[in-house]
Amino acid sequence: MDSHGGHYLNKEALLSPLGAARMCQLVLGCTTMSLVAHQAGYSATYGTFCMFVWCFCFAVTLVVFTLDVTRLHGCMPISWDNFTVAYAMLATLMYVTASVVYPVYFLQPRCPDGGCEVRDYRIAVTVCSSVCCFAYGAEVFLTRAKPGHVVGYMATVSGLVKVVQAFVACIVFGALANDSEYNRHIPTQYCVVVYSLCFAATVVVIALTVSGRTAALRFPFDRFVVIYTFLAVLLYASAAVVWPVFSFDRKYGTPTRPEGCVRGKCPWDSKLVVAVFTHVNLGLYITDLIYSQRIRFVSQQP
Repeated sequence: MDSHGGHYLNKEALLSPLGAARMCQLVLGCTTMSLVAHQAGYSATYGTFCMFVWCFCFAVTLVVFTLDVTRLHGCMPISWDNFTVAYAMLATLMYVTASVVYPVYFLQPRCPDGGCEVRDYRIAVTVCSSVCCFAYGAEVFLTRAKPGHVVGYMATVSGLVKVVQAFVACIVFGALANDSEYNRHIPTQYCVVVYSLCFAATVVVIALTVSGRTAALRFPFDRFVVIYTFLAVLLYASAAVVWPVFSFDRKYGTPTRPEGCVRGKCPWDSKLVVAVFTHVNLGLYITDLIYSQRIRFVSQQP
């Protein structure tokens, strides 16, 4: 047996703060899924979404942790550091969403006639999921860009913000699909095109960075990112004006929520969600544009 075989295992992946954060993610994720499957339960679209978040994040984290411990990530045709920090940011956002959605739809203030056991399990699920948010947030904090250190683009403020932009866009798309009546007016259809174009461009930037293919491009990647971000700011600024006008102005829509509008099936609610998160993403793109000016890109091969 080769006496150097032990070097194939990465002790830092276990003994470092980053390793501790990932082990906490696995323990809390497994606990959350077990509580839901055992007694807490879930149902409908919102419950399925929460369960998907917990299962997806646990599975990916387990793969990341295993590859890091065994050093097999070196065989992956991707930029490992960019992938892990981007995933950690995405997992943080997904867990935050699930930690809010689950108690809103499944946690009741009073115990049902059958007793408090189910409610107590659901409280435990909410607590575990909420704590796991901090575990993923700790990984983002530990792997973020620090002054004087050369890191992957996704570890910078601009890179992390792009993950948030894509996530917020998914929330917008979900609201649009939930009977938002966007097809009633051409200007609101224009807004949907804006959301789609900006989302697609953001995903392309993330994919190119994670795959480590930026060096193979025939144009300066940093210039492309800045120009695209500037255009996205202009497009989102127009959508931030157009969408509220054609959704809430008396000439085209309803300024206030209609009486008797069913919760979860109210077009006005969907329009409001789109309006709010359009402005959120506008702020994110402006922040991205500011920080993009300060980044010195280092292209990486996988």
